[in-house]
Amino acid sequence: MTKRALIVIDVQKGFSEHDVSGERNNPACEENVAKLIAAFRAADQPIVFVKHNSKSETSVLHPSKEGNEFKDVVSGTPDLLVTKSVNSAFYGEPDLHAWLKESNIEAVAICGIQTNMCCDVTARMAGNLGLDTWFVLDATHTFAKTAGGVKISAEDLAQATAVNLSGEFAAVISTEEALSQIQ
Repeated sequence: MTKRALIVIDVQKGFSEHDVSGERNNPACEENVAKLIAAFRAADQPIVFVKHNSKSETSVLHPSKEGNEFKDVVSGTPDLLVTKSVNSAFYGEPDLHAWLKESNIEAVAICGIQTNMCCDVTARMAGNLGLDTWFVLDATHTFAKTAGGVKISAEDLAQATAVNLSGEFAAVISTEEALSQIQ
């Protein structure tokens, strides 16, 4: 079996404050993340946890805030813990790409929060770095976003992200598809 690292991005308590009905999509995200962690661990595949450490002291994701902590579904000890303050896990500490290369890992599976932000950017970079990338769409979630007076639903943002990533940067798959290929 090919070594494939599960990259769990920003599944942190601070995002729960945005879980307003109608603003967030995919209520099954955390359950699916937990299934992936369990399956990768059972298959002895590497697991990477990524934590967003905001530089803004007022952010719920600042290291001094409870919101910076991982949600309970992020369990066990990862093979690598990456901390970042930008949108890509590849610009964190320690260097994710260097660790993947040193570990002879050429395939990744991406899940977490937010679909169209840090998960998307990390998937794009993984694809550009030549990694065989799975984007596990139903193990991600996002929130509605308004810009220029136009509001786009979380589900529409997630679907647009999937369409943009598919084929060019990653294989967009479901949790069940990932589980069937890992086990």
